[in-house]
Amino acid sequence: MNLSFFDQFMSPTMLGMPLILLAMTIPWLLYVSPTDRWLNNRLTTLQAWFLSSFTKQLMLPLSIKGYKWALPLTSLMIFLITMNLLGLLPYTFTPTTQLSLNLGLAVPFWLATVLIGLRNQPTAALGHLLPEGTPTLLIPILIIIETISLFIRPLALGVRLTANLTAGHLLIQLISTAVFVLMPMMPTTAIITAVVLFLLTLLEIAVAMIQAYVFVLLLSLYLQENT
Repeated sequence: MNLSFFDQFMSPTMLGMPLILLAMTIPWLLYVSPTDRWLNNRLTTLQAWFLSSFTKQLMLPLSIKGYKWALPLTSLMIFLITMNLLGLLPYTFTPTTQLSLNLGLAVPFWLATVLIGLRNQPTAALGHLLPEGTPTLLIPILIIIETISLFIRPLALGVRLTANLTAGHLLIQLISTAVFVLMPMMPTTAIITAVVLFLLTLLEIAVAMIQAYVFVLLLSLYLQENT
């Protein structure tokens, strides 16, 4: 039984081929393509308003040099939030529960921000490794600690997203299994458990959106340090 709980995190296959690429492509098919018309339908207008509001909020702390990152960061946000929400549907697969995918997204973006900082302002980028006013005896130790914390950033990004989504999916499956088991024996307890399951599902919807936003927000903060 314990092993079956983790089967939902295995990439589905068909004819020996993993379908994770298909699961990563489907989110982009759900969004309406922008048009040149003056008047659009409500869905297109709502989508454009959301993208515009999110991009303004994301670019607010960045300098003008960081505005060129608006398209990749906004696209990453839409990609993550859509996959997270689709993964809450029954009989679906959530690619963002795979640590390999999350690290594959976190490492290149983090590395790009570091390289931009080293290219544009190497003195300031290296200055983050040593706080101002540090005693001489603590300089080597602090440099090592700050270097380790710098390289842990992409790992923390990927693990945070994976752990939150995995824990939520496991809780939903455990509580839903408890509802089916308790229904014939203790109907009242099963109903209460079902209400808890419904509230947990609402919480997981919020977590799916918040974790995608936090992932991109931390990347924007890393970019702010290097621009």
